[in-house]
Amino acid sequence: MQFRRQALAELQTPDELDIPVRLARPQGWFVLIVTVVVTAAASVWAVTGSVASTVSAPAILTHGEGSYILQSPAAGQVTAVLAKQGQTLPADAPVLRVRTAQGETVVRTVAAGRVTVLAVALGQIVSTGADIAAVEKVSRANAPLVATVYVPAENAARIPAHAPVDLTVQTVPAERFGVLRGHVLSVDRVPQSARQIAAFLGDAQLGEQFTKKGRPVAVTVRLDASPAARSGYRWSSAGGPPYPLTSMTLATGAIRLADRRPVDWLLP
Repeated sequence: MQFRRQALAELQTPDELDIPVRLARPQGWFVLIVTVVVTAAASVWAVTGSVASTVSAPAILTHGEGSYILQSPAAGQVTAVLAKQGQTLPADAPVLRVRTAQGETVVRTVAAGRVTVLAVALGQIVSTGADIAAVEKVSRANAPLVATVYVPAENAARIPAHAPVDLTVQTVPAERFGVLRGHVLSVDRVPQSARQIAAFLGDAQLGEQFTKKGRPVAVTVRLDASPAARSGYRWSSAGGPPYPLTSMTLATGAIRLADRRPVDWLLP
């Protein structure tokens, strides 16, 4: 009863009724306005803005037409090695001689190219179908290089035409000479198996290495030319390394993907 009498007394006392009601402090209004502005700006940016991203994947420098494996047509002993590793040969050029039960056989190149691997030595016994050499298809020693980047299949659809590519080459210290510059030339439509990659590069181990995380898509990258550079290609540094690049050199490629709106990440 005591509390009820106090409440009734307060209602009957018209103290401070002429003071306006304060709904919010000025600081509160400021915080509210800032919150509304930031939310509106974020909403506009989510719809109209864009976010750049890249995909990094293993790569290799080649002359673009692939390689082939040269195999022995017969079993016998190698009596002469007529080619050297790194040598560029025309089509039908002799690579080695093999003495067989039927006589001596000369193993020749199938197409013009550069011998990247020579797997036999003088006096070695080879069997029919044994791998003798890997030959990269190239008609001249100074043919331009390209890079093949083996990108995960789920990222291939987001690679735009002529997208910029940065290549970190294993034989070139990036901290001194930077990265090699290039642009996407083409993107394959179908993921490749280890056997397909091995057939193109002429190396079964590389086929296994590039498919460890699944079947990738091959992205061909044209290297940006720079006549002033010793390597003949453009680098992120002033001149790049003071020596030329060679084919079958491993690298890591970073490809810029198509820009995406932030709102796309929220939509199914």
